[in-house]
Amino acid sequence: MNDRIRAREVRLVSPEGEQIGIRPLPEAIEMAQDLGLDLVEVADTASPPVCRIMDYGKFKYEQSQKAKESRKKATHILVKEMKYRPKIGPGDFDTKTRKVEAFLEDGSKVKVTIMFRGREMQHPQLGRRILDRVAETVSHVGRVEVFPKQDGRNMTMVLVPGQATRRQREAAEDRRADEVAEAEELAAAAAEATAEAEAVQAEATEPEATQAEETTDATGSSTPDETPQTS
Repeated sequence: MNDRIRAREVRLVSPEGEQIGIRPLPEAIEMAQDLGLDLVEVADTASPPVCRIMDYGKFKYEQSQKAKESRKKATHILVKEMKYRPKIGPGDFDTKTRKVEAFLEDGSKVKVTIMFRGREMQHPQLGRRILDRVAETVSHVGRVEVFPKQDGRNMTMVLVPGQATRRQREAAEDRRADEVAEAEELAAAAAEATAEAEAVQAEATEPEATQAEETTDATGSSTPDETPQTS
C-alpha cells in the first residue's frame, strides 16, 4: 500500500473501478493523495501490478464489520421454551417437537417444560418419558445440556444446538460468498489489466515487424538480374 509498493509503475484503477492506465508509482500515489485516499496493490502478479485508489481504512472497517456480524450470527444463542402436558396426544406432540427442531436449527437453545396438574404430580415418570422422546426425536440437530429435573409442578430439560446449526451454516456460506466475490473482483481486474498490457505490447511490436518486412522487400527488389553476355 502506498510507499510500500515496490514497482516503478503500476496499472491504475480508479475508486469507481475504471481503468486509468499505466502510471509511474509516484504519480499514482500523488493522484491517490490528492483525493485523500490510498493506493492499494490488488494484483501483484500482473505486469505491471494492478493498484486501485481506495479508502483503505474504510475498506478494512467494512471487512471487519462483516466478520463481526458473521461471528455474532454464529455465536449469539437465544433461549426458547416449549411446554408439553404429560398426557399430550400424538398430533400435538409432533407439532410441538417440530417447532423444537426448528428452534435448534436456527441456533437457539430450547427449554422443554412438562406441566403437571393435580394428581398428575403422582406420576412424574410420564413427564420423563415425554422429555426422553423429545430428546431422541431431535437428536440429529441438538443434544441435552441440562438433563430432566423436577422444578415444583414442572419438569424441565434444556436442549442446545448440535455442531452445525442452520444459522451457523448460513453465516459460513455468507463469509465464503464474500470471499469469493472479492477474489473474483480482483481476478477480473488483474485479467483486464493483463489483456490491456498484451494489447499494448502487440501494438508496439507490430510496426517493427512491418518495417522489417518492408526493408527486406526493398533489398530484394534492388538486386539487378545478371544476364550472361555472349561475344
